[in-house]
Amino acid sequence: MSTETENQPAGSETAQANRPVQAEMPFAVVEGEPVTQLPVDLYIPPQALEVFLEAFEGPLDLLLYLIKRQNLDVLDIPIAEITRQYTRYIDMMQELQLELAGEYLVMAAMLAEIKSRMLLPRPIEADDDEDDPRAELVRRLQEYERFKNAAQDIDSLPRLERDVVVAEGHVVERKVVQKLPDVALKEVLLAFRDVMQRAEMYAHHHVQREALSVRQRMTEILTSLQDVEFREFTALFDPREGRIGVVVTFIAILELIRESILEIVQAESFGPIHVKATGRSTQSAFEQPEQPEDETSETNEQ
Repeated sequence: MSTETENQPAGSETAQANRPVQAEMPFAVVEGEPVTQLPVDLYIPPQALEVFLEAFEGPLDLLLYLIKRQNLDVLDIPIAEITRQYTRYIDMMQELQLELAGEYLVMAAMLAEIKSRMLLPRPIEADDDEDDPRAELVRRLQEYERFKNAAQDIDSLPRLERDVVVAEGHVVERKVVQKLPDVALKEVLLAFRDVMQRAEMYAHHHVQREALSVRQRMTEILTSLQDVEFREFTALFDPREGRIGVVVTFIAILELIRESILEIVQAESFGPIHVKATGRSTQSAFEQPEQPEDETSETNEQ
């Protein structure tokens, strides 16, 4: 028991020794060596670190800002006042120990030159607009303003991954099985009935003309009266010929009566009607040419 008790602390110390320990993070690397502690004799000046965000993109941008801030006309720039404000801005940047670009100094020299030329006397007969020292500066300012406005318009447009983000997603392919509707036999029969009714509405009725001649029927009527003196009026009609046959027979009887070849006889009121031949020569009726087919059809239609 004593041996196990003595060996137990030794095992725990070994486990703690093998456990990894996170080292201190260095805040700087000097000549390849990490530095985790500041030197005692290190002096940091108050202005060791300064952050400066440029408000202007060049001397023309600065000049345009000074002109717009005072609501001045670009075509009539007060060179003395603008030059004074421009040089004041240059001096301020130098006091802040900022490294000036060479183009700012070039613009300052250009403004000084224009100011000195404006102070020089000019001939009276010379035109004011002919040799204006500010003309080149005005042209450059107008051109820069056009490009700046165009750049702002382009920058205001929606930009991909800045204003517009394309949504992406993986769509899982799914197999959709469309279930057919359950239709009863009764519904199918009702639908078929409706279709047949609509088909009958658009069906055409074909009329066939039967070749029946009025003159031929007149001859048949006179032939039937040769053996008998009287013949019942209804016996002259054949129901099997249909409506067209009845019409043709009736017209033939009227035609024979008009030519005084037939007579209608009725013994008493509401009694049966009989037809008899008058005995007049029927040669005129038989010798008359038969009506053409067109005339017969017109008569039948009447």
